[in-house]
Amino acid sequence: MSSSPQTLPGAELLARGELTVRGRIREASNAVLYCSVAYDGREAACVYKPVAGERPLWDFPDGNLARREVAAYEVSEATGWGLVPPTVLRDGPYGEGMVQLWIEADPGARLLALTEDEEPGEGWKAVGEAEVGEGRTALLVHADTPGLRRLAVLDAVINNGDRKGGHLLPAPGGHLYGIDHGVTFHVEDKLRTLLWGWAGEALPAEAVEVLDGLDRALTPGAPLATRLAELLTGAEVAAVRARVAALRAGGHHPEPSGRWPALPWPPV
Repeated sequence: MSSSPQTLPGAELLARGELTVRGRIREASNAVLYCSVAYDGREAACVYKPVAGERPLWDFPDGNLARREVAAYEVSEATGWGLVPPTVLRDGPYGEGMVQLWIEADPGARLLALTEDEEPGEGWKAVGEAEVGEGRTALLVHADTPGLRRLAVLDAVINNGDRKGGHLLPAPGGHLYGIDHGVTFHVEDKLRTLLWGWAGEALPAEAVEVLDGLDRALTPGAPLATRLAELLTGAEVAAVRARVAALRAGGHHPEPSGRWPALPWPPV
């Protein structure tokens, strides 16, 4: 089922509040700090990713993953789908970094599964075969939901190179959020995702409408285009515009290019 985003604290709290570090999320490859943020009588949990804690990547410039995370939020907001939690770029205890509202995921939601069946069951989409040990394989599937499909469209627009299962946060109430958008907006095709279930299928009408709106919002001088120019290079903004145009012209979900591994590793 599709759902509307829950009412969340706004970006003002994240941008202007006092950050207090409560701990570190050690599973992350870059420095990710769990924090509280308080301002004007309001308080919320958030994550803070300082630029100083970013691990250098061979294919992305150093020190700008935080800006890409903010850019992903800005594009998400422009779609009206609210797929990325409120995210800002600000100074913090360890310097400039990305601050994003913490979302508590619903532990009972099932978005990914492995099945020994040859075809996905009703309500599921096939991703591909996965090794499960001892020479055995199983079919990896993801749920066939409007929220995941919207996220697949957003990932195609922002050229997400790392859509893993752990980056999907189904919130109580059914709304879906996506996180960890540091490796996005590359000028080359880097799309790697677990959400290939709709590859080659026609885009739904709501996605076409959203892409039309993004095309207008990316016109030079428009607010979204101006904001992205503050966060990305000119070539990267032009590439976003080109991807939106290609999706509108083709009218289909993208398919793996074959020039780059289609699935992230590890998948979760």
